[in-house]
Amino acid sequence: MIYRITFFRILILLSVLSLVKISVFAQQRPNVIVILSDDGGYDDFGCYGGKEVHTPHIDELAKQGIRFQCAYASASVCAPSRAGLLTGRYQQRFGFEHNISKRPTTGTALENIGMDTSVATVADFMRYNGYKTVAIGKWHQGDSPQFHPLKRGFDHFYGFIGGDRSYFPIHGKVKPTQMLMDDDQVVPEDAIRYLTETLTDKAISYVHRYRQQPFFMYLAFNAVHTPVEPPLTQGNKYAHVTDPLRRAYLAMLENMDSNIGRLIQQLKNDGLYENTLIIFMNDNGAATNNGADNGQLRGLKGSKWEGGIRVPMIMQWPAQLPKGKVANAMVSGMDILPTSLDAIQGKSIPGQQVDGLSLLSSYKTVKKGHDYLFWRRGVAKAVRHAEWKLIVVKDDPILLFNLKNDLKEQHNLAEEYPDRVNDMLDKLAEWEKKMAAPKWLSGVLDNDQNQMMKHRMEVIGRSAEKQYP
Repeated sequence: MIYRITFFRILILLSVLSLVKISVFAQQRPNVIVILSDDGGYDDFGCYGGKEVHTPHIDELAKQGIRFQCAYASASVCAPSRAGLLTGRYQQRFGFEHNISKRPTTGTALENIGMDTSVATVADFMRYNGYKTVAIGKWHQGDSPQFHPLKRGFDHFYGFIGGDRSYFPIHGKVKPTQMLMDDDQVVPEDAIRYLTETLTDKAISYVHRYRQQPFFMYLAFNAVHTPVEPPLTQGNKYAHVTDPLRRAYLAMLENMDSNIGRLIQQLKNDGLYENTLIIFMNDNGAATNNGADNGQLRGLKGSKWEGGIRVPMIMQWPAQLPKGKVANAMVSGMDILPTSLDAIQGKSIPGQQVDGLSLLSSYKTVKKGHDYLFWRRGVAKAVRHAEWKLIVVKDDPILLFNLKNDLKEQHNLAEEYPDRVNDMLDKLAEWEKKMAAPKWLSGVLDNDQNQMMKHRMEVIGRSAEKQYP
């Protein structure tokens, strides 16, 4: 009898030790948080040269991690850019070429406009590897039920389905795409204080809730997208800025930075900071209507100029990555999925392919980035290879720039380098053969004309650029 009791005690002890071992392993696996800002200007962040706004928390991410000098969104507008990030693929592979609209092309039903449900998301990959998955903020990947985040790999969703909404409580009837949802429940409008802060409150609560198990969080702020609604507590810090739109934008950007700081502090409070991979990125270039500024980069949101597609990107993981590095490798938002999977040493979902690359060694050499990157939206296309950039817009003259010598894209070299133009056109044609036709058209009826106009060499200066949204 004594031996039997001892035997059972040993079994219990072994079981407890096994559970402890599993728990320790779970804690050793890094958490991953992707923070996405919306329509920010390239030079508006302090670590990228911004001088008018105070962004100490984003700057600290760069100081404690890796700042990418040559990072690109996979599209110059919100929804397809997010589709590329979430799937790790060129979104054109599954027909997601334009922002969500009500203009399906032949063969696509209106209710099927959204991110292809046969394509796995980063949340699917992370959940496949045992992670809790949380999406917070702006979704913009389709309005129909099958595109809801809870059906696209996320265990939790706290945000809104559409592309924009007020930062303050909406009075009266709220559009379904603008309702703030907590999983499948509508959040009362009077529970919203200022949306950037409310979203961060929820992010903080999930960090604390899942502090003892690995989680993946996609925190997609709608800041600093329109409507331009600064927090009521902004004070007079930007009173010296004469443009009222710019003044309000700067207050919104600083508020987002402060809330990122609150989230990072929670990671520290819960002992998760050192072993959390944080990737911060902007979704595309500065918008034409929100007061953002791209600094020296030519062009704005919606264009294939550097100002439309080159974006701030920062990666920090104190336990594994070096501090204060500047990476010159050419990288993309599509790289976030394979980077997340690489960080957790996870398994891929069978049958799911990605176009992105892991960024975990990208700071070591330029060769750790992409050799070529491609863009297409309607009549406008572009290719980047090494220091060369090619822009092709329907019947407009072909544009070729050497970004190493001409980051501002002022000198078209297409006539001087015809062989290079032909080589890059061939690469673009090869890439396009692998892509699908768009499943819907842009909601902007004159989008093709805008694309043609905004890429003409004679359209110079912000005032001219803003004429073609």
